[in-house]
Amino acid sequence: MLERLLIIRRLIAVAPLCALVACATDSATKADMDALRGELRAMREQQARTSERLERLERSNSVLRARPTQTPAAAPTQVPAQAPASQAAPPPQKKVDVPDLTVVKLKPKSEPAPSLPTRVAVVEPEQEQVELFVSSSPEPSEPTPKSEPVPAPPPANTAALDAEFEQAVSALRTGNVEQGVARLQAFADQNPRHSRADNALYFAGLGMIGLNDNEGASLVFERLIETYPAGDAVLDGMLRLAECRLKLNQREDARALYTRVITQFPGTAAATQAEQRLASLSP
Repeated sequence: MLERLLIIRRLIAVAPLCALVACATDSATKADMDALRGELRAMREQQARTSERLERLERSNSVLRARPTQTPAAAPTQVPAQAPASQAAPPPQKKVDVPDLTVVKLKPKSEPAPSLPTRVAVVEPEQEQVELFVSSSPEPSEPTPKSEPVPAPPPANTAALDAEFEQAVSALRTGNVEQGVARLQAFADQNPRHSRADNALYFAGLGMIGLNDNEGASLVFERLIETYPAGDAVLDGMLRLAECRLKLNQREDARALYTRVITQFPGTAAATQAEQRLASLSP
């Protein structure tokens, strides 16, 4: 009997310890699951950013491979044989001036105003209440001018703006670089808060590089970096700006840009490229 009591006491003493071990195991498992979920979420975000940057780089390569359209060279004119004096020379043809065509940009139609709710019936107040309100209100010394309501701006057509951006980038790819650059700059000027405004500036600067306008491209990339420091195109814009600096024999500015990318954005693909290009600039 005494031995049974001792065994029961030992079991009672061990039971709380087992419960504590089980609770600690559950809390550790939950913490591990939360950590794994956080890592999975970060990997998904990194994959989305990488896919978007890969798409932008593919577009950049296609734009750089494109060249401005050149008009075919005129064929050499053959000197006709001298006609005999008895034959009369044909009258000279008049030169017809071809008028320059003006590019007209169609703006998206504004959507109609939303309808106002009319379910609540309008009830006119009683005459006695109106007279009581008028008699109790103080008379103004001077009439205050009524300000007219300012109409709200029409909502932007997102689909039309996206199509306009794609058409401008397509113009760069097909060789109409000058028109593509102008359309992209106009897109960024008219839609500064659009999600693709920074990309419009990036591709506009890329087109200027294709036109060997490195100074103009530098100004566009500087505007991109200053206006959209948190945009997804700022890293590639800094790398392109450094390339323009090198082409303009501004090596120190290029070094400073590469160093800025390495220090401010460590661990990114742009930082790796900056390290490689900075190493190639070492004396």
